[in-house]
Amino acid sequence: MRVLLVEDEPEMVSALGDALHRHRILFDHAANLYEAEAMATSSTFDAIVLDRQLPDGDGLSLVSKLRAKKNSVPVIVLTARGDIADRVEGLNIGSDDYLTKPFAFEELLARLRALARRGADVQSDLVTAGRLTFDLVQRDAQVDGVSLDLTRREILVLEALLRSFGRMVPRTSLMEAVFSMDDEVQPNALDLQVSRLRRKLSTAGSGLAVNVVRGVGYLLREDT
Repeated sequence: MRVLLVEDEPEMVSALGDALHRHRILFDHAANLYEAEAMATSSTFDAIVLDRQLPDGDGLSLVSKLRAKKNSVPVIVLTARGDIADRVEGLNIGSDDYLTKPFAFEELLARLRALARRGADVQSDLVTAGRLTFDLVQRDAQVDGVSLDLTRREILVLEALLRSFGRMVPRTSLMEAVFSMDDEVQPNALDLQVSRLRRKLSTAGSGLAVNVVRGVGYLLREDT
């Protein structure tokens, strides 16, 4: 999962960023509406976590602009305003969820998972393919009940491929799912991550294969 965090308070950015990293969720950060709009329109995100009070305006204006451009990325609005009228306003404009500060990170994570399941048409927190089971909550992949020793990047590759199981994932889309804008990425970085994941899936007897469509993308399928 890749998230755009739009928040100007350094302490909040640090706390949320650490929590997202611990749960192996990739994120990019924007400190104002100008940065957020540029990033949201140039990259693909699974969700946006958007503070309503930003230095250059009301966060809801970003939601309006994205929806006007037919950008349907799920948006969770963070706000210190708890009034029903404010929540209704945000939902009517096009945001998908509303979370009032202060909040527990576990609640934000649960709402992010719910939005991710909806976007991927997944009905539970467990995704199964071949002999592999992937836990969207714990970010853990198991084959026959034994956890695979996967790095954070490998987890991100696996999750992106599982969400499009049986369908090709374009190389550019997988790059965006695995690397943030601040990462220094070598030309073969993605190929290296895919190669390592493929080897681990094979060694564990997952019954899955990662096919490379050279120069185009990757496909996760059952190994028949």
